[in-house]
Amino acid sequence: THPQRPTGCTMIIMEEGAATGVDFGGSSHGGQQTILLEPVTSIQSTWGISISGGGVFGMAASWGLIRHLAEHKVGYYGGTVPLITGAVVYDFGIDGDMTIRTDEEGGYQASQSASKGSPLEEGNVGAGAGATVGTMLRSQGIHGMKGGVGTASLRIGDVLVGALAIANTAGDIVDWRNGNIIAGARRADGKGFVGIAQSVLKNPPKLVRSSANDLDDPVFQSSVVGVVATNAPFNKTELCKIAINAGAGAARTVNPYHTQGDGNTIFAISTSKVKSDLSLSVIGTLAAEALSLAILRSAMMATSLQSWPSYRDYTTKLKRRA
Repeated sequence: THPQRPTGCTMIIMEEGAATGVDFGGSSHGGQQTILLEPVTSIQSTWGISISGGGVFGMAASWGLIRHLAEHKVGYYGGTVPLITGAVVYDFGIDGDMTIRTDEEGGYQASQSASKGSPLEEGNVGAGAGATVGTMLRSQGIHGMKGGVGTASLRIGDVLVGALAIANTAGDIVDWRNGNIIAGARRADGKGFVGIAQSVLKNPPKLVRSSANDLDDPVFQSSVVGVVATNAPFNKTELCKIAINAGAGAARTVNPYHTQGDGNTIFAISTSKVKSDLSLSVIGTLAAEALSLAILRSAMMATSLQSWPSYRDYTTKLKRRA
């Protein structure tokens, strides 16, 4: 987590390599080497995932992960080629100083922490340090809230399915179990939520074009980056399907989802540590559930920053008033 601005990176390391798939259904994906995870490529395993704030500048953090893996001889061809993949989130909404961002050294420090098995923090940390939610209507003067990093896991017997999510969304965060918004676009009177989907139906914002080639898209620079992982055995092609399943879980928790400006990217990992007779569809269902819960926690564990209140300081107060 950067000490000077709300930004940072989160590194995932698979020392023994792991089959990895991806689904990047968003329209503004920012990342690198995700082509390696396409079913048609010959690469079957990767050794790390870099997730960073800072938009395109955040890709520099991935070199810290590569450096760390190379030092420990972790990677392809006996550790000589540390193949990784990664995604970035645009987190300049809170503090627009684009000169302060995560770099290679930050990625290296995060990788060292990951390799030591340090407990994974949630909230305003790592790649979620500058994350925000509910920003789709900012052009209308309707403000959002603080997002962050969240995790969740589910177990059936010896089979585990875990999820990590960074929510930096244009849409509201919705508890799909009861339909309630828990974080998102706030009413001006501070007494609840606007409800972006309902607001757009009643008063759709107009697209502003200053020239034929210049598009001002108010939902640009938003994304959910998620990782789901299981110890059940699956190959890369199957994991791409599990990533798609997990994305469906994100879609029921973020409303609206997959907007034109969203860079939504979901990774799926299999360590193949246990034998299992659970089908791909069962694991996909669990992955969707786990990612949904992780996204909820990404908002619930965040803390307020500047003019971006958190679930703890805004939604819980609404509940107490009710």
